[in-house]
Parts: sequence; C-alpha cells; structure tokens
Amino acid sequence: MFDHLFKPISVNGMILKNRIIATPTGDDFEEKAMGGAALVIAGHAIVEPGRSSFASPEEPYPFAKYEREETRKKVLKIHRGGAKASVEIFHAGQDARTVDYAKGPSALIRPDGVEVKEMDEEMMEETLRWYAETAANAKKIGFDSIFLHFGHGWLPAQFLSPHYNHRTDIYGGSIENRSRFPLRILETVRKAVGNNYPIDIRISAYEWIEDSISFEDVMYFLKKAEPYIDTVQISSGIDKIFEANVHCITTNLEEEMPNLKWAKQAKAELQIPVSVVSAVMTPAMADEIISKGYVDMVAFGRTLLADPYWPKKAMEGHPEDIVPCLRCSNCYHISSDHWNVGCSVNPRYHHQEFVPSEINLPKAETKKHVVILGGGPAGMKAAITASDRGHKVTIIEKQKELGGMLRFISKEAHKEEVQRLLDYYLTQIFKREIEVLLNTEADPELVKELQPDSLLIAFGAVERILPIPGVEGEKVQLATKAIAHPEQLGQNIVILGGGSIGCEIGLELAENGKNVTILELTDTLAANANSLYREALRQKFLLHENLHSLLKCGCSRIEEDVVIYKNESGEEKQLPYDQLILSTGLVAQRQLVESFYGICRDTVAIGDCVSPSNIMNANFEGYTAALNI
Repeated sequence: MFDHLFKPISVNGMILKNRIIATPTGDDFEEKAMGGAALVIAGHAIVEPGRSSFASPEEPYPFAKYEREETRKKVLKIHRGGAKASVEIFHAGQDARTVDYAKGPSALIRPDGVEVKEMDEEMMEETLRWYAETAANAKKIGFDSIFLHFGHGWLPAQFLSPHYNHRTDIYGGSIENRSRFPLRILETVRKAVGNNYPIDIRISAYEWIEDSISFEDVMYFLKKAEPYIDTVQISSGIDKIFEANVHCITTNLEEEMPNLKWAKQAKAELQIPVSVVSAVMTPAMADEIISKGYVDMVAFGRTLLADPYWPKKAMEGHPEDIVPCLRCSNCYHISSDHWNVGCSVNPRYHHQEFVPSEINLPKAETKKHVVILGGGPAGMKAAITASDRGHKVTIIEKQKELGGMLRFISKEAHKEEVQRLLDYYLTQIFKREIEVLLNTEADPELVKELQPDSLLIAFGAVERILPIPGVEGEKVQLATKAIAHPEQLGQNIVILGGGSIGCEIGLELAENGKNVTILELTDTLAANANSLYREALRQKFLLHENLHSLLKCGCSRIEEDVVIYKNESGEEKQLPYDQLILSTGLVAQRQLVESFYGICRDTVAIGDCVSPSNIMNANFEGYTAALNI
C-alpha cells in the first residue's frame, strides 16, 4: 500500500526514507519527525536581523551566539524522530518588520508609514553576505539541507514579480532582468554551502493577482536556477495580499491539489526533483501523483498539524486512522488575528505545553464507566479518548446514527473534508469496545440505571426559530432539512440568516442554478467564520449572478409567497420566494442539560449544548473532558 509514497529518494546525497516533506507550518516540528515524515523543516531562520522578519524587528537571529543552542536542539529533536532536518531561510523584503527602513526591489512608503528603499548594489551586497552567512551557519549547526523561500511575495519573489518590481535598470523589466538578484542569491548560497549540500526552494507558480508573474516567467527562472539548486517546491499565492492568501493557504472552497497542474509542468521541464504543496489530502492522492510521475515528493503543511502521525499511519497501512485536515485555517494566525488559534481536529496543536499527545495518552488509574449523552463531535471525541485511556464507555444517541450536525454539514458541497472527519470518528468508535445506543432518547431514569461513574453531557444545540409571523408556513424549512432534501426546493430561494451555514447553503444552491437571496441582519456575511474563509466565500459569491445578499436587513413577517423585510433605511420591502430556509443560528439546550445534573457527582457538559460554537471547540472539550476522568 502506497509503495510510491514510501519509496526512498536521494537529493544531492541526502537520502530521504520516503517522499513526505513537513513544511515549516507551526512549531511542532519534533512531533512531525516522530510521526514519520522524511524531511522536516524546523520553522524559519531570518536572513538579516532587524530587517527581514515578518513578525518583529526584534526577532532573534537563530545563529547568534546565545541562540545557537536552542537552534541546535531543533536539529537533534528532528533527528531523534528519524527524519532529516531542514530550515527555511527567509527574508520578508519590503514587508519586513524593521528597526528603521525596509529593503525591496522598488522604493515606496508602506501604508504603515515605513520607508522601503530600492536596493542599490551596496544594499544587495549586504543582503547577499547575510544569505551566505545564514546558509553556512545552517549547515554548520547540523541541518541536513536548507529551504530557501522564493515564493509567496517575499524578497526574492518581489524581484521576480512585476507586481512588486518596477525598476528600470538591469534588475527590472524583462524576466531576464528580474531574475538577476534572485539568481545572485542562489549563486551566493551555493558557494557558501558547497556543491555537496542539498538546497531546496519554494516558488509561487502564480500569484493570484492581476499583475502576477506568469508561469512562463517562473519556468524561465527555474531553468536558470537549476545549476544552483537540488529540488523545487511548487506553491502559489502571496502571503501579505489577503485576496491572494486564500489561494496560498486554500480553504475547503477551493479544489484539492490546486498547484498540481503547475508542478506537473515543472517536473516535465526540469531535471531536478519537484515537490508540490497544498491540499494533497490523503495518502492515496499523494501516492497516485508520485506513481504517475507528476511529482517526486509531496509537502504537507496543515495536514501534519491535524495529524503529525499521518505518515506513520499511512506507512503501516491504516489510512483510516488518519485525522483529516478540514482546511478551515483556524490554525493560521492571519485568519484569526491571533484570536483562538488552534486546530479543529487536533486539540494538542498550539497547546502542546498542557495537552498530551493522543499517541501517549495517560492511562486511567481506575477503570470507570463513562456514559456520554449525545454522539456529535464532542461526544464522539470524548468516547474515543475515554476508551483509549481504559474506561468502559457508553454513548446514548437520540438519532439513528452518530454524527450530530456533522451528518448534515458533510452532505453540503465543498465539504469532503468534513465527510472524512465523520468517517474517521465513526471508524474509531467501531474499532473500540464502545457501547452505542442509537434511537435512544436519554432521560434521567435511564442514566441512573446505567450507574455511571462519570457522565458527559454532549447533546449539541438545536436550530433557532425566531418568533417571526408566518415562520410556521409550509414553504419555510430549517437549514438541516434543506441540506438533507435539496430536491424538495423550488427555483427561487430566500435564506434567512447569513452565517457560515446559510452562506454555504446559498452557494451550493446557486452553483446548482437556483436563484438565491440571503437576508442578513448584520453587516457581515459568515461573521462566525475566520477572515480568510470569509474572503474565500466572497470570491466564490462573485462568480454567481444568481446569488445575492442583503445586509442590515431584518425580516418582519413571512407571507405565503413573499418575505417582508426592512432594509437599513427602515423601508419595508418584499421578496418573492418558492422556499424560505431558516439559518438563524443554534441555541444551547441548557434546561435539558440541567436536568441531568445530580445523577452522578462527576458530571460535565461539553460542546454546543453549553454554548454553540464550532468543531474545534467541541473536539477540544471532548478530548480534555475525557482526560480528566
């Protein structure tokens, strides 16, 4: 199984045990190595202290005297896991957080008031010296290879891209000229590390903006760069431009393997190994594109945040045990502005200092009977975790199948990842000796009969029905019913509520040719989602002339064929419809939850039944609640 993915490969003398590269996404490089990746990139090393960090002008230089020991530990931790160690060599160029001014291909004043100076020969030489020193230091401290970031709108990419490079000298204009300084970087780095040391670069094949570099120009550069590098990773997009970032780190609204088309062409035209990054979701996908000769290696970012042991599970022939990434980007600080950063499916990510790995769960000192009320994501995660710790587990589920709201979400378009998550949960439940009582409505008497030592209440939430005149009409239906039975919907649809679920329903119906209007009381669509998802959703909405949204509009009443609403100015308007879909949020079942307290001293309510939230919080609460039993 997956023989091509786990075939070794040599890159300039560095033998990789498989074709899996762990990108520098996140700081959990040690666990990625333990999880079976062949090459682990341990974060980044800034090139030029005080003038190359995207985070802070005070970001420490990893090879400074008093930083070297910590940097060396990264190498050792990766080697301990049996992987080769690499580090990203990074310069933010004109977008750097600096102590004074920034460097770039062209002069400008940034929106934050920082001056960007057009790099002259003296400034270029200064930066080249730092590149040489940083690369040589990486080799000296023990990294097996280096990974030069030449994509996503950072300094080398700024010279290559006509979006950034407006020079009229020998470093601007034609692709030959725009390539000069990036090629000087590569030549300088190669001299610094010698011929027998692997150099990898990442490059954006397309930048997803109007004045993007062309892929033809990218290939011109790569052919010129080939004598200096040993492998190339094909990506796309730009980090610092919001509209392009959603194509750099794609959401579930985009196709899977979006960069493969460019990677295939690079592989066909270059003599060096080629890797691809972005949304290669399963071992089967990765194995297939390698077996067909499209690429030599596959790089994984968020996938290995969701499950660092993805490679090992695939290698051992158990892909069904892989925790799937949802491409939700809640792990990405840019999408959340540092509010509630985490992983929807891996409760340990970003919380490593206080949340143990699922691989090393502490066994329970005393085996207990754990009863869980509700089989949604919080309940299923709690059941799996409690069982793995050695407890006897019983789930009571009112419906005929487990899954909670995932049963509906997984049926929507663009939700293949959620279907994989639901399949994962169900597989793990039935792999364990967990008693599941389906079609069973929990009541206090039943729970008492089961004599639980610990009781976890995970009923989930119910759909909110607003007290609007006419809401009980025959043509009005809840979002879950609309998702389950799209064939019952007419041509003209009004969706009341523009949260993420309402927007997703609207998008799918529009894609299927329906005329859709979303009525939203606030000024923001999908306000409950992160900012990158909202941007991706906005771009999708623009593709459909039959999809409309009316913001700051409140529904007054629902008549047989028209919705009466008030716009921002307080004017009363009419909107005809064939069906009206209610998607006005969820409501916690607090009174129901309260009725189960007092049966068992160790009782905890988790997930949406306490406060409607998202998969990330449900998963985290289910996991940590089970750890406390």
